[in-house]
Amino acid sequence: MTDLKPGDLLLIGEACSVQFADDRELRLRLVSVDPRPTYQGWVWLTGYVLNDKGLAVDKREVFVQQAGLRVLPAAPALTPAPRTRAPRSAPAPGKSPTPDRSASVSAATPGKSTRSAADRLAFKETGVST
Repeated sequence: MTDLKPGDLLLIGEACSVQFADDRELRLRLVSVDPRPTYQGWVWLTGYVLNDKGLAVDKREVFVQQAGLRVLPAAPALTPAPRTRAPRSAPAPGKSPTPDRSASVSAATPGKSTRSAADRLAFKETGVST
């Protein structure tokens, strides 16, 4: 048996253990192989169970006979669909290409207090300046 490495796609079936017989076989994307010693020929594997579309549906840890493992060919990597950008429209003649932000300036301008008159009065009574 070849050395197993993270990322390998394994078919785990009846040859690995009777618990994976019949319709209970699974495809496992290997994450790690436990390095601790076990019974001769058996290994603990951790990985993600893949569905028919190749998507991970569950994380599992399985105890199997290494001789029964089948390494499957790597599935092609899923590539995202190309992103398209909407074309930018040209600014109208006489307009700046950057948005006018003067209308969105908040009431909090430097040097001015945003406290209400009642708050300012309460601070004056306690001797705190605003």
